[in-house]
Amino acid sequence: MRVPQMTRVIHDSGEGMQKDALDMVSSDVNFPKGHFPDYRIGPNNQIIDPEETHEVVPLKEIVAKETTQLLEQRKRLSVRDLREKFEKGLSGASKLSDQAKRREAASLDRQVLLKKLRDVLDTLKGRVAGRNRDDADEAISLVEALAVQLTQREGELIYEKAEVKKLASFLKQATEDARKVAEEERALALAEIEKSRAAIEKVEKALQEHDSASSSREKEEIEELRKEIREARRIKMLHQPSKVMDMQFELQGLRTLISEKTQLCNQLKKELAMIKRLEQDSSKLFELEGSDTLGSQFRIVPRVDGAPDISSCPAQWYRVISGGNRELISGATKLTYAPEPFDVGQLLQAEIILKADKVTVQTDCPINPASGLEHYVESLMKRADIEFNVVVTQMNGNDYASKSVHVFHIGKLRVKLRKGRSTKARESYSTTMKLCGSRGGGNAAACAVFWQTRKGLSYTLAFETDRDGNAAIMLARKFASNCNVVLTGPGDQVHGGG
Repeated sequence: MRVPQMTRVIHDSGEGMQKDALDMVSSDVNFPKGHFPDYRIGPNNQIIDPEETHEVVPLKEIVAKETTQLLEQRKRLSVRDLREKFEKGLSGASKLSDQAKRREAASLDRQVLLKKLRDVLDTLKGRVAGRNRDDADEAISLVEALAVQLTQREGELIYEKAEVKKLASFLKQATEDARKVAEEERALALAEIEKSRAAIEKVEKALQEHDSASSSREKEEIEELRKEIREARRIKMLHQPSKVMDMQFELQGLRTLISEKTQLCNQLKKELAMIKRLEQDSSKLFELEGSDTLGSQFRIVPRVDGAPDISSCPAQWYRVISGGNRELISGATKLTYAPEPFDVGQLLQAEIILKADKVTVQTDCPINPASGLEHYVESLMKRADIEFNVVVTQMNGNDYASKSVHVFHIGKLRVKLRKGRSTKARESYSTTMKLCGSRGGGNAAACAVFWQTRKGLSYTLAFETDRDGNAAIMLARKFASNCNVVLTGPGDQVHGGG
């Protein structure tokens, strides 16, 4: 290159000329570097800038490639992906537009630089002669070629700028279309959601109607069942034993079902009350195990592991009457106790003497009557003779050797125990007679009854079921009440009640 020779000529012309030339060029132009750019002559006398040789791919090819890729992916892109792609293309077009603007600004700077350089070379040409003048002419021709090259580049930049603007407008329009499509798809999705909600509401409404229809059918079935019960009673009055017996079996099944549900409900109530009680007082070590229903049996059991052994500890059971006062249950000194009809509607409490301390446990709720027991007692009272099959387990507190079946007869004026035709005991209702549940504990305490005919003679009778035992106590108490006698257990306080 001959640019160094030009700098040498300027150096030979003197420091003042060089300073004036530099002042003329640098007054209006901001050089990005501290020296002239290293241009070189290419084929067909084209000036090539080494810094721009990195940009090999033209803008047209980039645009064509991106357009082809977009067309290929259009069918398999979703609306959201297509929108994101268009937005990326729009940002790329914006970057290309910014690059074109920067190139245009650089081209303008180069035009100004070349103009200033041409003016400096013309000035130098008038001041030198000989070979230096030829060098100046050659430098001027080089600058003119460079100006032509820059003019061509400016044309290309203008064309590229127009293409970039077209691409940007195309991508902008495509983005708007994609947004419109996305909005339409969103509107369709919302419409589908509304349809789904309407369908769900319709199904819920149908389910509610079905539930209401089911509840109305259940009410109708209950009403029909009541009608059948009334019909059964009417048939019974018309002396049709077969149909009355069938209805009794059905009613017995219903009573059994109600009894099971009642026991389950009472058990749940007991568990709930126990949880509340544990939250209030976690120091208690023992609890009552059993159902709060007549016919069941309570047992004192440890609540937590590691509780003291109470199998040999004395215990005493109480009834909690109105006002919070306690009534001692005479003879109930075991860890187990079966509620009797006298306990219905009252709380039961057990007191254990553990070393020097007294531990008290209590039922969660009052004792509930057995399901169907009252109706059973009323049906028995209509009979002329009320008899129950029993087994004598104890006589005067001692085990009874014979385990044969006896008949326990409860009349309106007296109570009688017989075996076959032989009468073992017979006594009219009096203040010396005592009749209550078995208070001595045992696994069959719920089915056992203590009967004291008179002082010095008592029996412990085992009934077939707990219902028969409780019914016998209730019947005897009702008949005794008709005779102005309050029939209680031994040691019980005499007070009113059914």
